[in-house]
Amino acid sequence: MDDDEVDEQRRYDYRVTTHLDAYHDGEEEAANDRNKYLADDTTNPEHLITQAEDEAQHQNMLDKLTKAMECLLPQQKELFKKVYLEKRSNTDIAAEEGVTEAAIRGRLKKLQERLRKILS
Repeated sequence: MDDDEVDEQRRYDYRVTTHLDAYHDGEEEAANDRNKYLADDTTNPEHLITQAEDEAQHQNMLDKLTKAMECLLPQQKELFKKVYLEKRSNTDIAAEEGVTEAAIRGRLKKLQERLRKILS
């Protein structure tokens, strides 16, 4: 093959032979004619930018929360763990610690206020 034939073959190989709407048409067997160039969403710049921004915001919030948790007292950390991670009820925690449920609610309110103050 000479250079002209190679170039012609290359143009033929890269030519989009399906309609742009073909990616959305058909299922199973009919999906074989879908446009393979539209199937790859990893090259969508808008999607990549928003994904990077979301990841950055999420990481920023995790960093803030980690710093805020370091500022809590040990008993506040334990209460946070019991309420938010273990999903235990205030009544259950109060019975375990030998205090009233109102005392647990008060501690939880102080904990939330302290976190709100640190995170703002």
